[in-house]
Amino acid sequence: MPGFQGTSHLDLTVSDVEASADWYARVLGLRRLKRAECADRIMIVLRHEATGLIIGLNQHADSHAGAFDERRPGLDHVGLTVADRAELDSWERHLTEHGVDHSPVTDAASGAGTALVFRDPDNIQLEFWWSRPA
Repeated sequence: MPGFQGTSHLDLTVSDVEASADWYARVLGLRRLKRAECADRIMIVLRHEATGLIIGLNQHADSHAGAFDERRPGLDHVGLTVADRAELDSWERHLTEHGVDHSPVTDAASGAGTALVFRDPDNIQLEFWWSRPA
């Protein structure tokens, strides 16, 4: 079977590309790389320096109204790995300082790890996740 080596990038559809780009930069520390005006959409590309993760934010000319809903087929949520359990507490304080609604740091019922859940301006669910060592 052919292989792959990891995640290259993640593209998300947003309702206001500038507001979302500002939010991802302010809350998650992503750096803006470029803005592209295409015939059918505006795209802003951001990069997380420490991990190299690229996130593309797309505002389509013919976007459908309504907030993101993970109960519809498609994306459920985006999980971002943290190095250790204490990092979740740091993120919880950071999100609070930036006025971002979030869950408490919560151990998964399966015992596999611990999560901190929050949402971006378009209601896309994001999660910081620490995997408990096996």
